[in-house]
Amino acid sequence: MIAVGQKLPNATLYEFLDEASEGCAIGPNAFEVEKLTAGKKIVIFALPGAFTPTCSAKHVPSYVEHFDAIKAKGVDEIWCISVNDPFVMGAWGRDQKVGNKIRMLGDGSAEFTKKLGLELDLATRGFGVRSDRYAMIVEDGVVKTLDREAPGKFEVSDAASVLKQL
Repeated sequence: MIAVGQKLPNATLYEFLDEASEGCAIGPNAFEVEKLTAGKKIVIFALPGAFTPTCSAKHVPSYVEHFDAIKAKGVDEIWCISVNDPFVMGAWGRDQKVGNKIRMLGDGSAEFTKKLGLELDLATRGFGVRSDRYAMIVEDGVVKTLDREAPGKFEVSDAASVLKQL
């Protein structure tokens, strides 16, 4: 499992964009973690799945609610990562009204999640391989904090907990 002080592994994450911008078309776009994190301070939180109860009722809303306070601490971006495709992540972001506050990044094949060593096998429950619930603060691609939830818990990866560490 990745640890504090280590550089994030490079992987490709996918984001559904509702608006075209320079170099990015409307729809799913691929981004390399190494390039996205270069020179930035980023809060990353991950969760088992889009549209799931705790993730939709508590996890994502906590980051929307505390967005301004997190940005005031010098954070460049907030990412939500889930082992879902970019279409699902885009639809979930619209449903959660994240706007431009949170980048909803899909890790559909769990490439990034597995490289981190933070995968969660939920095959017996019909979900397949998913991501553990965690939050981390990353600076220039290096993990500064990592808080992984115990199974079935939601106590250390919410935005208020991350804000205390910033």
